Amino acid sequence: MWENKRSRFKKPDQDYYSISNKLKSDGKINEKFETMLSSLTLEEIIGLRLELAARSVNYKLYGANIWHSIPEIVKDGVLKYVYSAARTKGEMASFLGLDKSTLKKLLKRYEITNYFMRSAQE
Repeated sequence: MWENKRSRFKKPDQDYYSISNKLKSDGKINEKFETMLSSLTLEEIIGLRLELAARSVNYKLYGANIWHSIPEIVKDGVLKYVYSAARTKGEMASFLGLDKSTLKKLLKRYEITNYFMRSAQE
């Protein structure tokens, strides 16, 4: 039954409704990584990710404006999760406490539907 609801807003080339499945398909993660990741807190994951990013530029993150980017990064992540977990746009809007028109604008702004599309290489 829910598959029919999901297909109302599914694009033909959109197969991924799970961030985990998409990342596995892209070869970015595996089961072992998921197990290790689940043992970390969100704060540890964010800190580690920032440390790894800093390491790649010799710890010089000057001008990155990270503090002001945090709300946008979090909103992007939450939208991706809700898109993968909810069956309908109505459920998504309800979960986030938004109306459908605001949700639609956010999905477009953050390009959430494009994130879940299959790449041309597949």
